[in-house]
Amino acid sequence: MSSSVPQRLLWLAGLCCLFSGSQPQDSLQRDEDEHDYGSMNYGFCESVYYNIFRLTFTLYQKSDSWTKDTNILFSPVNIIVASLIISLGAKNNTHNQILEGLQLNITEPTLYTLICMKQLLHNLLKNHKPQHLTIKSSIFLDQNLKLVDFFANAIHWLNSIKPIPVNFNDTYRAQKQINEYVEDETQGKIVGLFKDLEKDKAFALMNYIFFQGKEYDEAEAEHTLEEDFHVNKYRTVKVLMINRRDIYLLYREEELSTWVVANPYRNEVIAIFMLPDQGKMKRLEETLNQNYFENIMRLLKVRTANVYFPKLAMSTTYDLEIILSTLGITQAFSNEADLSGITQDAPVKLNKALQKTVLTFSNKSTKATRNTGLSEGNLTKVPTIRFDKPFLVFIKNEITGVPLIVGRVTNPTENSCL
Repeated sequence: MSSSVPQRLLWLAGLCCLFSGSQPQDSLQRDEDEHDYGSMNYGFCESVYYNIFRLTFTLYQKSDSWTKDTNILFSPVNIIVASLIISLGAKNNTHNQILEGLQLNITEPTLYTLICMKQLLHNLLKNHKPQHLTIKSSIFLDQNLKLVDFFANAIHWLNSIKPIPVNFNDTYRAQKQINEYVEDETQGKIVGLFKDLEKDKAFALMNYIFFQGKEYDEAEAEHTLEEDFHVNKYRTVKVLMINRRDIYLLYREEELSTWVVANPYRNEVIAIFMLPDQGKMKRLEETLNQNYFENIMRLLKVRTANVYFPKLAMSTTYDLEIILSTLGITQAFSNEADLSGITQDAPVKLNKALQKTVLTFSNKSTKATRNTGLSEGNLTKVPTIRFDKPFLVFIKNEITGVPLIVGRVTNPTENSCL
């Protein structure tokens, strides 16, 4: 680890200069061009990445955004990115509250965290095509307000964000402009995000993440079955199930009667699915924390399994104000907000902040067949695992351990974008 100390000092010194306010307009762009973020040692950012991992379970356990017994789907990475974007324009108590909510040391500069998030986003997006993984944020500011140069440069450096001027006095056109922009930016994946936009708004933020898992080819279509998914002991819904006999990372947690199945995907992304027996989800969720999750990951073994998994295409939209309040971040949304680092033309607060998460494990061209009892023949020597009841899903970066998407699938037909 000692060999990384000079590198840390070099990066921090460089970024201090870039964020000092004395640099020209394009200084951050030159930093983008001149430095290879992929060459940085991941150990340099270990504490930041672990902090995101820890905050993930705080959010899952406490957020008022999650409705009981329904699907949950959110992105810890994008929640942190949204918070950092706001912090870049926040001052005084508003700024300190954000750092405290993220459990960062308010006596130290946030440059370290910013560098690490930049590294993470850079490496994630560099290794994935947009149709497989997209992470993006957008800011909309009243057209009569002028951005502080530092804020404009910093958010562009962090996540290539270019603020969009909007006439919020004309709510119909403002909403139309924002939705058309988001639809274009996401290549049609996200449509009609902002609804019922209220008057007298000045500052809005949205971020989204899209992850596409394995697409099943035509050869696997014959193993696509229509089966029952047991939402609870009283209700079932019909879903399309893909049957695959393959090699997975497996563990059976007997105390909580839970199967854990891990499946590596392209470019350092791994999907972990936790399937408790019917009626055991609440107990699993109450037990779930970073220590439990880490212990489970250590116990995974390479095994062959016969897995039935539903075709999954889920999307959710959450109000970030509610989510961030879980972390004690509230002032940025109130009349007491000090966001003078964003614009000095007039006092502003963050009027609207949304997060959109899209997760798919499907191919729309795959055709279903009725389940006539697929012969399992020689499969009796390997476990058969049916994801035909509520389960948890974690999509995370394998190298850093950072969760990109976390969810609970209670009903695959809810919030479906199939």
